[in-house]
Amino acid sequence: MIPFNKPHLTGKETHYIYDAVNSGKLSGNGKYTKKAQAFFEEKFRFKKTLLTTSCTDALEMAAILLNIVEGDEVIVPSYTFVSTALAFVRQGAQIVFADSRSDHPGIDETLIENLITPKTKAIVVVHYAGVACDMDLIMQIAKKHNIFVVEDAAQAIDSYYKGNPLGGIGHLGVFSFHETKNIISGEGGLLAINDASFEERAEIIWEKGTNRSAFFKGEIDKYGWVDTGSSFLPSELISAFLYAQLEHLKDIQDKRIRLWNIYFENLKDLQNENLLKLPKIPEYATNNAHMFYVVTKNLEERDNFIRHLRENDMHAVFHYLSLHTSKYYLKNHPLKSLPWSDEYSNCLVRLPLFYELEEKQVNSICKVINEFFNK
Repeated sequence: MIPFNKPHLTGKETHYIYDAVNSGKLSGNGKYTKKAQAFFEEKFRFKKTLLTTSCTDALEMAAILLNIVEGDEVIVPSYTFVSTALAFVRQGAQIVFADSRSDHPGIDETLIENLITPKTKAIVVVHYAGVACDMDLIMQIAKKHNIFVVEDAAQAIDSYYKGNPLGGIGHLGVFSFHETKNIISGEGGLLAINDASFEERAEIIWEKGTNRSAFFKGEIDKYGWVDTGSSFLPSELISAFLYAQLEHLKDIQDKRIRLWNIYFENLKDLQNENLLKLPKIPEYATNNAHMFYVVTKNLEERDNFIRHLRENDMHAVFHYLSLHTSKYYLKNHPLKSLPWSDEYSNCLVRLPLFYELEEKQVNSICKVINEFFNK
């Protein structure tokens, strides 16, 4: 069986974990936390970064930093993971769902402005599959209406919009290091702070609502409870694992992009024959090869396709179920019409893509796919 995903180890993870254990500093914000945060700030020029225990935690920090309160509205794409919306719901926000683009599962940027009301506090954009949204348009809309932009870059490490790293364009950006991502730590996340006005408070929220970080920097002579917050920072064991991965970022990205390109070259004739749709990379975006997906014509074809792959010992999966159709949302809201989001929920299939996948395996998968659609 070719699995859908297999976590990759670079070789230094356990060495760095041992080093962290041997140092006697396990609780977080130690040597490896600082090294990982410095990596992001130096390579991607983020103003400030804070590691978190998950991308969900990073989103929750963003919601707190933006002072989201009951009655505020937050615009979110429906075709995304639940955390993108849930972090803001927990603060009392009303979620206003936006549809996907016809040519890409990401948010349809042209619909955003019509969703804005006097209650709108923020726009959360998701760079689906690591492919950038049109950030110039989004930031122009946000500036015009004086609202915040949060980039959900969970899938978008080392991906760019017009040369600018994703996660570093909006007021805040968040990343995931879940084991299905390009760079992993099992669980883990990162908050990128691009607006300097959030920096001091972000550290307080990160440290359980205390000014403990300022104390350890020698900026104050004692620390106490000064704001809301939680225990968002990860242990040094997670940070040590992550840092070993970051050291191999280029190698990991190069391999994934090579596999992605093999998929595309082997399947593009099916798209030309209108038998399926392949990912689209706009001119303004780069491809970090987080995933390779195909879009079938309908739900029945999708299910038959996934079944066919499994019969050939190849594991593929469908992805998100549109959040506007979820039981939780429908308890208090009428069903909305978001046709493109629904189409991706019904028709999108993710194919195996991980570092240790071999080129010959990708070719075998593509052969089976071509046989299925050409029947």
